[in-house]
Amino acid sequence: MNDHYLAFANSSLGRALVEGLGLPRPPVLERYVAGSPAFSRGDCLIGMAAGGELCEQAGHVLAAQDNPVWTVEQDPARAAIQACELEVKVLRGEELEKARLKTVIFDASGIRNSAALSELHRFFHPVIRHIAECGRIVILGRIPELVEDAAARTAQRALEGFTRSLGKEIRKGATAQLLYVAAGAEKQMESSLRFFLSPKSAYVSGQVVRIYPSAHLAAIDWQSPLSGKVALVTGASRGIGEAIARVLARDGAHVICLDVPQAEKELQAVAQAIGGSTLMLNISDAKTPQSIVDHVVGKHQGLDIIVHNAGITRDKTLGRMSLELWNAVIDVNLSSEERINEALLSAQALRHNARIICVSSISGIAGNLGQTNYASSKAGVIGMVQSHAQAYAEQGITINAVAPGFIETAMTAAIPFAIREAGRRMNSMSQGGLPVDVAETIAWFASPASGGLQGNIVRVCGQSLLGA
Repeated sequence: MNDHYLAFANSSLGRALVEGLGLPRPPVLERYVAGSPAFSRGDCLIGMAAGGELCEQAGHVLAAQDNPVWTVEQDPARAAIQACELEVKVLRGEELEKARLKTVIFDASGIRNSAALSELHRFFHPVIRHIAECGRIVILGRIPELVEDAAARTAQRALEGFTRSLGKEIRKGATAQLLYVAAGAEKQMESSLRFFLSPKSAYVSGQVVRIYPSAHLAAIDWQSPLSGKVALVTGASRGIGEAIARVLARDGAHVICLDVPQAEKELQAVAQAIGGSTLMLNISDAKTPQSIVDHVVGKHQGLDIIVHNAGITRDKTLGRMSLELWNAVIDVNLSSEERINEALLSAQALRHNARIICVSSISGIAGNLGQTNYASSKAGVIGMVQSHAQAYAEQGITINAVAPGFIETAMTAAIPFAIREAGRRMNSMSQGGLPVDVAETIAWFASPASGGLQGNIVRVCGQSLLGA
């Protein structure tokens, strides 16, 4: 559905009017277009707190792009990235005043006590006004729970509050993320840095991602990272599910599009458009898990990626909600995923280094009026991801989830106008997201290079004011 206010506020007449009235002007977000550069175009700035341990690896990622790279005066990052075959200039004086920074990386892993948090102010204070529209900020740190020293744990945990606040300050369609990297996982950073420094992460901001060591460090074609992979997407006939299928196919996967038999016509159209195949099943049927196993083993000798996207809503306040409505939502949105995962694992139908990716919701994080059943199911999805992450990792499988906020779909188009407008504006981007924003995030989790991502819940919500 079109956001008429966004379009008007960015027209020549509308822009002058909304700025004159002091109204918010939602930025036009830069999204990835197939065939365009993988990184956002523009000047890159890299910095580091003294004692940082992640800057060099970040420098190697920046060396893969052809944007100008800068440091600020006397920043230790300059020495840390000398081995990266990267030409680095110093940003100072008049150059700083003219700068429009598209990419900013700061290695905060060396911050080991609360006094050293002043390093954040030292680096960001002079440059924060120079972040370009749709700029990208990534802060690197160590996973607090895995840091031995208590003072360092405290300081590293403080990075989360800083990053979330920074994301709400920069506006202009710019984003800020925090990547916590465990010791030994430094080489697992690349897929996440590439995602968060690109237009693919247009509607993701204020997120905290944990990266763990993994035995899988895939050498991939970054233009077609899923080449040769087989993916199954549930609820693929329209909306977010269709976008997921299209993006995974764009990245090289053969996509099995699954939906209920009633959606056969739409499902066939999606599969035909992307060169995929179809599987028409009702995921709440007790026989469906075995039918999926039989199909993926018989036709494809196994599965590399499964995306649990299918879901329903049956909204009513709890006092008016029947047990039938409660059970239907829990079964489709949560229990069916548990049954399918169990069947795939029992049959060893998931290949080594496989990906399980679930679609939760910010309703599962913040709750929502009239959605006790839906919010319970989506919070349960988060619980399923977190409770199984370690056991799945031992089997060479990752499990992660996305939690969409207000996404422009046929479902949200049916919401009453006032509620729809509130949903659009109550985030740092002042607009709703698009199905492709969810799909791009799922494709990042699905990458063979994302083996270090385990048990993460990433919100695709424009940094909504609701929830954490």
